[in-house]
Amino acid sequence: MREVNIIIFCKNINKWFLNLNKKGEDFMKKAYFKAEDNTNEIAFPTTLSYFERLEKEDKNFEHNTSEEMLEYQKMALNNVLDFARKNNKFYRERNQNLSFSELNKIPLLLKKDIRGKKDLIKCVSNEKIGQLHLTSGTTGKPTYIAYTLADQYIYDLLPQYNELFPFEARDIVGVALPYEFALPALGFQRLFQFVFGSMVLSLGKGGYMAPVEKALELLKEYQPTVITTTPSYAALLYDEAIRLGFNPKEFQIKRFILTGEGCSFTYRKQLEERWNCKMTFFYGSTEIGLIAKECIKQNGYHICEGHVFVEILGANGEPVPNGEMGNIVVSTLLREGMPMIRYNTEDIGIITEETCECGCRMKKLFLFGRESDQICLKEGNFPPLVLENVLLKSNYITLWYQFVIENQKLTIRCEKLFPNISENEITMELKKLFKDNFDITCEIEITDNIPKHKGKNQRVFYKK
Repeated sequence: MREVNIIIFCKNINKWFLNLNKKGEDFMKKAYFKAEDNTNEIAFPTTLSYFERLEKEDKNFEHNTSEEMLEYQKMALNNVLDFARKNNKFYRERNQNLSFSELNKIPLLLKKDIRGKKDLIKCVSNEKIGQLHLTSGTTGKPTYIAYTLADQYIYDLLPQYNELFPFEARDIVGVALPYEFALPALGFQRLFQFVFGSMVLSLGKGGYMAPVEKALELLKEYQPTVITTTPSYAALLYDEAIRLGFNPKEFQIKRFILTGEGCSFTYRKQLEERWNCKMTFFYGSTEIGLIAKECIKQNGYHICEGHVFVEILGANGEPVPNGEMGNIVVSTLLREGMPMIRYNTEDIGIITEETCECGCRMKKLFLFGRESDQICLKEGNFPPLVLENVLLKSNYITLWYQFVIENQKLTIRCEKLFPNISENEITMELKKLFKDNFDITCEIEITDNIPKHKGKNQRVFYKK
């Protein structure tokens, strides 16, 4: 069994691992199989066999029919349920002997359940953990997420979505995301290095070892074809490039993958015009990892159904039909270190089954933010991105703004794009946009000191 597993392990990291010499193969084996007993066997052999069969048949997972997709997800999730039940007391008590067909009987896993509890849902010993990630903990204790080497270098790389990630070895990829405790930067780096064999520039996100000026120098010198970053950092890189005398269009970047923050279509459109390239959205989290991604058609996220099973639940906690809005709940299908079973993301969305021009048959997910993030005004409750989408239709302001709410009244703080535009003209236009689109009466404050953070950008502020 171990010999078979290590071949699959090597095979799915990259084709060239199959040519390892005996010494190299022994090294890779020891890296995963740290113990000499059976405790380090790979958790989901039938799931591995499924993807091995797909490869032998030269079939692309994302082209599966809906029936084939559901059959795979039943098998994979039942494997996860069995594994978690055998290896974790918390899951054993709440999941009992329930299977995929009785999934809605399993209680939801809440953020508060796992926050600060590093061992609660861990299903392997510490000796098998290869990487630990954690959330920032800005709203309380951090959440700890543990990955085994198999999670990182086998399972995460098994399903390959060619329509969603149309990349190859000759691509040069700039990863402009935080490399500290966070998950995304290392996840993208593994994806591009081990699936596509691409060269990766570890640009970071403006930290001590990755200042913006150095990142821009690397962009000019190596001319990466792909950048993955947050929307606000893409805006910051552009502004700093202009300030330092670079021409961003000369970097010849072909694609941005935007993640980590909400982003309206208008915000994206303005970024695309500035950088002169396509930008697609990526939906994931530290707790789950990859959940969904847009294809080049930019019309909804395709759920990465090889990695996750997604439910949409109504206010009563029951699943709603496709096309109806509800709470997004996610179960991981390829995680042994810390499986997430019915994890409540607290995001709101809609799932649809529709034919996409890109050729990918995986379901689509449309995101509407979090209910807790809605801006509460006397005129009603509004998702911040809906307001942003209208605000940035103005040709007079930059991408840097703040929504300030006091006594349910909205003040918009923003920067003017060109110095020769009168503040009165900007004020009149923005007030009209918000009155016509939302019947909101707002105040406008033109300023030149909107903070440009390298971390996650905060745009909504409540004054007490």
